[in-house]
Amino acid sequence: MITQLLSTNTIAKQYDFFKTGKTKSTAFRITQLKTLRQAIIEHEPNIFEALKADLGKPVLEAYSSEVLIVTKEIDYTIKHLNVWNKPKQAGTSWQMFPSSAKIYPEPLGVVLIIGAWNYPVQLNILPLVGAIAAGNCAIIKPSEMAPNTSRVIAELIEKHFAPEYITVVEGGVETSQQLLKEKFNHIFFTGGKAIGKIVMEAAAKHLTPVTLELGGKSPCIVDTDNDLETSARRIIWGKFFNAGQSCVAPDYLLVNKRIKENLLNTLENCLKEFYGDRPASSPDYARIINQKHYERLVKLLDGDIRIGGETNPDEFYIPPTIIDNVSWEDPVMEEEIFGPILPVIEYTDISEAIALINSREKPLALYLFSKNKNLQKRVLQETSSGGVCINDTMKHFFVSSLPFGGVSESGIGSYHGKASFDTFSHYKSVLHRSFLFDLKLLYAPYEGKLPWLRRLLG
Repeated sequence: MITQLLSTNTIAKQYDFFKTGKTKSTAFRITQLKTLRQAIIEHEPNIFEALKADLGKPVLEAYSSEVLIVTKEIDYTIKHLNVWNKPKQAGTSWQMFPSSAKIYPEPLGVVLIIGAWNYPVQLNILPLVGAIAAGNCAIIKPSEMAPNTSRVIAELIEKHFAPEYITVVEGGVETSQQLLKEKFNHIFFTGGKAIGKIVMEAAAKHLTPVTLELGGKSPCIVDTDNDLETSARRIIWGKFFNAGQSCVAPDYLLVNKRIKENLLNTLENCLKEFYGDRPASSPDYARIINQKHYERLVKLLDGDIRIGGETNPDEFYIPPTIIDNVSWEDPVMEEEIFGPILPVIEYTDISEAIALINSREKPLALYLFSKNKNLQKRVLQETSSGGVCINDTMKHFFVSSLPFGGVSESGIGSYHGKASFDTFSHYKSVLHRSFLFDLKLLYAPYEGKLPWLRRLLG
């Protein structure tokens, strides 16, 4: 009952505040974005501490993937917001003469942002940047699975923003369920496919539009024509960053049979370079979020384990693990891994690899390591995914000018930069007509007018 009263009262106050029109000012939005940026910087030590407690996240990973990405997104948004928020001129046909047309971006109203636990700062704050930029009020529901970071976000928002404008509602599943019963103008959800379906079903009852940032098994193709050492470093970085708990981490490798052994050896060397002989004692390697996910991942540790595989339930520790000779029937290939386990599947011809990818659901990301321009073009043309990164992993997520999102079961809608502004805006079409040249041919009575109308306007 307390949660119900809190969410209902908060939502009502936000609708009242939105109706005042204060959020429609571009200057107001820029001021709020600058306030948010300063708040992130001010709370940086607390953010690092919370992320360490929740995920064992190293400071460098916390800074680059949680703080820096947010501040850069804010800077990019502030730089472009005046242009984004201006009405855009649209063309009209001669039949409408004299007239003019414009497209006006306008805020949606009150939006709900439901964040995920694996990057609990950026996955709550990046959508908020778009919501603020577009002129909305926002309610944020951080994941209860990262409780320390959730508390820091709540304190940060409470200190710097009025609750009738932006507020954080903490809590577990019941809190999320209660919020989803309420009426919002948009719901932005980041998480797994199963919960995404629940969010979409709840939103449908109010005809509320949704953005769903989900995931999937993102393939990583390694062709023969590449820089092996650089490829290995970038694959290891992308896969084991945050202990593999990234929605865009390479989920599995598709490696050309001719270079597989050389690649595996190079990957092993890179792992030792990154984390030493004992990743468990490395200060640069994160931990699994909780016991439930740890136990889920342990069940996948089966088969031809090339490196890694040992576990420590006391620390929710699973080392960087590579499993060779994996088949599509193995449990590790049934769903998104979302952890530090990298299955390896070999192929002999790129047609085979493309066919394998296309036999699965469309992934959130696809990675290709190859210098061959024709092969790059072919993979781009013959596969479908939310995004693609060629000769690297995950870096496309950090580019504000690139819309980020899934396709089909890997997500609905996109964000980052202008795409975030678009997601949280309605584009209102406006036609201005002059009182001159009022064509009476259009008005009743219609008898005898159709032939003339065909000649004039057809």
